[in-house]
Amino acid sequence: MAGLFITFEGIDGCGKSTQAARLVDALRAAGFEVVSLREPGGTAISEKIRALLLDPANAEMADECELLLYEASRAQLVRQVLEPSLARGAIVVCDRDDDSTYGYQHGGRGLDEDLINTCNALGSCGLDPDVTVIFDLAPEVALSRATKGGADRLEGEGLAFQHRIRAAYQRLAEKEATRVRVVDADGGVDEVYARLVACLSDVLPQLRDGEGN
Repeated sequence: MAGLFITFEGIDGCGKSTQAARLVDALRAAGFEVVSLREPGGTAISEKIRALLLDPANAEMADECELLLYEASRAQLVRQVLEPSLARGAIVVCDRDDDSTYGYQHGGRGLDEDLINTCNALGSCGLDPDVTVIFDLAPEVALSRATKGGADRLEGEGLAFQHRIRAAYQRLAEKEATRVRVVDADGGVDEVYARLVACLSDVLPQLRDGEGN
């Protein structure tokens, strides 16, 4: 794989999607080919799975069913979009990846960590991000933002659920300090973006000193 695979993670309402879009715009302005993706989603099949996963009407969904749907969506995205994009040298910026499964299905739902790791290995088809950025924000603040216009099925799980997810992300950052970086997401969009640029300065030096802003 010749390209660069960057993923953004965090609890609902942390602002990662806004920052992902801003980074994509900056990289394209700097002349890079950038593929912007989201999970679940990014392909016709994966978007249909996304609709199932987030629909509040599917409240009876079993935790194991939820886990496998996420992995199925991911596998399709990897094979159809991610691998070809990286092979031709593109930068891929993905809003969530398999670390979300660790955060939500292990941390949030309480599914066994070894089970999650095994399923993630299958769903990712062995493709790991080069860099993962976790946007860290107090769940009370983040969930209030996320649910202003209503809550999807996962946002509707409430504050305690978000606290468990945040704790799982914090454990992940400690375990995989080389790949995973944490950005303080408390502040204005420009302030957080400046922290993101500093965080990625080793892999994207073109963004330093205001380039690509």
